[in-house]
Amino acid sequence: MSRFHATNKTARKLFRATIAVLITIATTTISTTAIAQADSINIVSTAVPFLRISPDARAGGMGDVAIATSPDANASFWNISKVNFAKKRSAIAVNYTPWLKDLGLTDVYLATVAGYRQLDDVQAVTGSLRFFSLGNIQLTDYSGNLLNSVKPSEFAVDLGYTRMLNDKMSVGVALRYINSRLVVGDVGTGVLYKAGNAVSADVSVYHDATDEGEGLRWGVVLSNLGTKIGYTNDAKNKDFIPANFGAGVSYTKDVDGSNKITFALDVNKLLVPAAPTATGVYSVDSANLAEYRTGGVVASWLKSFSDGTGVGKSMQVSAGAEYAYNDQFFVRAGYFYENKNRGNRKYATVGAGFKLDFMDINLSYLIPSGAGITRNPLSNTMRLGVAFKLGE
Repeated sequence: MSRFHATNKTARKLFRATIAVLITIATTTISTTAIAQADSINIVSTAVPFLRISPDARAGGMGDVAIATSPDANASFWNISKVNFAKKRSAIAVNYTPWLKDLGLTDVYLATVAGYRQLDDVQAVTGSLRFFSLGNIQLTDYSGNLLNSVKPSEFAVDLGYTRMLNDKMSVGVALRYINSRLVVGDVGTGVLYKAGNAVSADVSVYHDATDEGEGLRWGVVLSNLGTKIGYTNDAKNKDFIPANFGAGVSYTKDVDGSNKITFALDVNKLLVPAAPTATGVYSVDSANLAEYRTGGVVASWLKSFSDGTGVGKSMQVSAGAEYAYNDQFFVRAGYFYENKNRGNRKYATVGAGFKLDFMDINLSYLIPSGAGITRNPLSNTMRLGVAFKLGE
């Protein structure tokens, strides 16, 4: 199996090599070196991880909290059931997130568009598009001979429908098409690669018990429940997509009519089991890995709760707060936590926003933390989001 290497400046070399490794993992059978060693960090890897990147600046300023916050045009990325409670009949949001800007890269980014339309007092439709560019990568073989260059990219598009069950609760379902174009054709490895395709669904519920903007909200979401994705014609060489269970709660306090503060908490659990740990016996490890890769999708969701790594350790926790003045000016802060055995991502965020009758503008900043593999790709990155509100 050929190994891909990137060529450019030092920072770019590190990034390109990392992306190349990801491509190799996604397009070939996982080697035994990818099996987590006992008592070591066991990060759950999936294909198309861009589906779990926080896409909007408002949530990004609150530690990636958004399942049960007040509704906005970015609800498609978190909980579409919220849109029935939006004050405007329809809205469209555009967001741009630079990726690995800390390394000086300019061609790696996540761009999104999302929106909703309330059909009447009880029904609404939603839609969104995510596009993730991984830049330009020059591939070489072991000897450093140039193969060709690729421009990996991924996108997902979805449509959703929501309905009110009563004046405080709404439910929703969304269908999503996913395309992952990492490499196509024969890049010198003797294997014919193709773009990966998958379909998935989200199911959600949202409860809003607020009175004139004050009170409790909660929500539950099952997202990315769908097929595996493969990059070759080998039916046994497919990867799980990031199916996820999320639950959130928020509480808003109206201090004096002009000042409000919201506290929010989200808990997420990836519904993908960890790869089997190595035993040191090649035949056993190979059999365990083959069983893991050929496992069924529904069975994998259930196995994620009993894969031996501990349910508590696999939880990701986000907490955030938002201060609002006259429902026009907003200041936000948040914190994200992940167990050290499942990735060890820990970071704080800050953000701000300004709301007009027809438009919202949001900014967020992820405070640099960690080093090496624990350093967040969004460190030192300013994210921008704009939402346009339409209708009464």
